[in-house]
Formats: sequence, structure tokens, C-alpha cells
Amino acid sequence: MHGRPVKQRRVVVTGMGIVSCLGLSRREVQAALKAGTPGIALLPERKELGFQSGLSGVIDGFVPRYPLDRKYRSKLPEFGWWTWDALCQALEQAGVEAAELAGETRTGFLFGNDSSVVTGVEQCEMLKAAGETRGIGSGHIFRLLTSTVTLNLCTKLQLRGASWTVSGACASGAMAIGQAAELIAGGRQDRMLCGGGQEISWQSMCSFDAVGAFARREEAPHQASRPFDQGRDGLVPGGGAAMLLLEAEETARARGAEILAEICGYDFAADGYHISVPSGEGMERAMAGAIADAGLEPEQIDLVMAHATSTPVGDEKEAQALCRLFELDRGKPGPLVAATKALTGHEFWMAGASQVIYALLMSRAGFVGPHPNLVEPAPEAAKLRIPTATLAQSPRFILCNAAGFGGVNASLVVQAL
Repeated sequence: MHGRPVKQRRVVVTGMGIVSCLGLSRREVQAALKAGTPGIALLPERKELGFQSGLSGVIDGFVPRYPLDRKYRSKLPEFGWWTWDALCQALEQAGVEAAELAGETRTGFLFGNDSSVVTGVEQCEMLKAAGETRGIGSGHIFRLLTSTVTLNLCTKLQLRGASWTVSGACASGAMAIGQAAELIAGGRQDRMLCGGGQEISWQSMCSFDAVGAFARREEAPHQASRPFDQGRDGLVPGGGAAMLLLEAEETARARGAEILAEICGYDFAADGYHISVPSGEGMERAMAGAIADAGLEPEQIDLVMAHATSTPVGDEKEAQALCRLFELDRGKPGPLVAATKALTGHEFWMAGASQVIYALLMSRAGFVGPHPNLVEPAPEAAKLRIPTATLAQSPRFILCNAAGFGGVNASLVVQAL
């Protein structure tokens, strides 16, 4: 465990927003989680371009529901539009008007993101076609930056508090939530918008395809993402946007807000081992640290939202870490383990944030969703309690895992209320 700031205040969740391949609202996503309905499809365009796998999570039918003026539409990539929608959903649920935030020095915005690829490709194509740079609009500058969401939306909301982007590969979203919670707990901010986003584009995924990272079960897209299954052969890429509004408990109670959950533990750790192959040791330390930070023991965790991307090595190392932490090899039953990437594919930079929302949508509705593609559990995962059918349960203490390239790991403990 790290030396950490003293917690002065409890940090609660008062709003959630989601744009996902499972749906465009909390209600739609919750229904898909309960039914175990994947949002994965085969995209012919990718096969025509020469992809080895044309599988992807797909966001269908997105229409902006919240006003976003032309100035910001021109400066945000597509996933920035999704983020604005998710952000407005979260504010709406929390009963906060966007205009109320203008000038706030005690309200900030932290976002997990590690790429904005399409704009870079587009501006290069424009230059090659025109033979000069003058035709490249200024909006490309602000769409290109990894910090595109925070710099645009913090300006739009006129926030004056903490504002930055966290780039920690596939742990980015979880790290943004963890850092935001620490700022509130330590008394430096009162409210934080936080989450993560991921573009769904062939341009951002072709290099992953080149190294054979993707699942090949193209004849059955819904069965392609198979976390912890013996027959898994790679991940399915996905994306979207997930946003939370966090507040100090006293701030939320003072305005009569409904409190949905508490962020009660956070920790992080690096493997220090390999740039693309996890060791599992860092994840185990992050999980143990987050549980200790929450003031809990491992046996008090009711549900683990596993990172579980459906990659052969990644799932193996996470399963082994879970077995060690929860002493499953000593006969302890351990918590339920959810592998929602069977439905969504791997949402990359967004995944650590969407896991929190998926967990709370399930818990608050009284169920844990199924893993429909777990046919033959891999040996290392045989002792994990992974439901293959929907269970009528309301987990209280939930451990959410995220991991990424470079051996970075982050874990959050969330208490559903």
C-alpha cells in the first residue's frame, strides 16, 4: 500500500451517464446487462480494409440529446460528443444544472483517455490532398489532443477547479475516478465530474489487429468475447463514454441529492515487468490496497468486476491474482466475479469507468448479470464464481479492476447504497 492522503470526507456518487454498445442510456444498458445481450457485431468495412478480425462493439442510433453548440462540435471528436451526452445524463440524474457549475472553483473534471486517432489521420490526408496546410481547420488542433475532452468541456462548463486528462492505457478511466475521489476526500474539491471515453474507429484499431490481438470468431460475433473461457482467442474492441458525478457527502446532503453509492477505496500499482504482458502481481497489490483503503477485509467483497478482456495471458494472470487474494485455493468461496466484457468487448480507456457504472446499474436493480460465453472455464479460472445466468442479488461492496499496457493497474472499491 502507498502512503496516501488522509481522508477527511466521504465521497459519494450522485449521477451516472453512459453511452455504450449496450445502449445509449442507463435504462437500456441495465436491460442489456440483465438479459446478457452483447453489443458486438462484424463490421464489413474492416474486412475490406484488410483487418484480420472485423469484430467490434458497435454504438447504433446515437443522436445528440443535449445541446452542444457548433463551436464545440467542431472541436470535439465523435467520442467527445458521446462524453457530453454521458456527462449531461449524470448531471440530470444528480439534479444539477450545467449552468450552476460556471465559475466553480471547487468543481473539477478528470477524464481517462489515451488517444484521439481519427483527427490525426484526417489532417494528414487533407495535407496530402491539398499540398498545403492552410486548409486544415483550427478545430483539428483541439480534436487531436489526448486531452480533447477535458480542455473542451471544462471550458464549455466554465469550471475553474481541477481539470486534466489521465492517460494510463486501459486503466485510465479507473484512475480518473480514483484521483477525483482523492481530491474530494482530501478537501481540495467538493464535486468532480470524472470518467473515461474510447473512440470506435478502424483507424485507432488497425495496429492492434496487426499483432493479432483480436478474437477471430467472426461467424458468431456475440460469442467472440470469452473472458476466462478455455476457448478465448483474443479481445473484441469496443468503446463509448462513461461519466460519474462525485461529491463530498456533506455537499450532496446539503442540497438533498439522492446518494447512489460511495467510492470508499482506491489503489494503483505497476508490475514493473513487461510493456505488454502482465505479471498479475501489480493487480494483486492494487486490489489488496483498494480493499484496505476502504477499511475492509477481502471476505467482505461481494462482487468483483474483473478486467477480464478475453486475452489468453491477461485473463490467466488476473484469475491467478484473484485466487491468491481471496484464498480460493484454500477452500474459501470468494466473491462473485462478473466479466461484462463478454457483452461489451474491451472498451480500452473507458473500461475502468464503465465497469463502475455497470456494477451500480446491476446492484441497484437487484441482479448480477450473466457471462453468456463461458462454456469451459480455463483451469486457472475454475474456482472463480462467474455466473452464467442472471442472479437475483444486490452486491454491496464491489471491487472494480482495470489494467493496461506498461503493467499499470488500478482498483476501486465501491459501496452500492
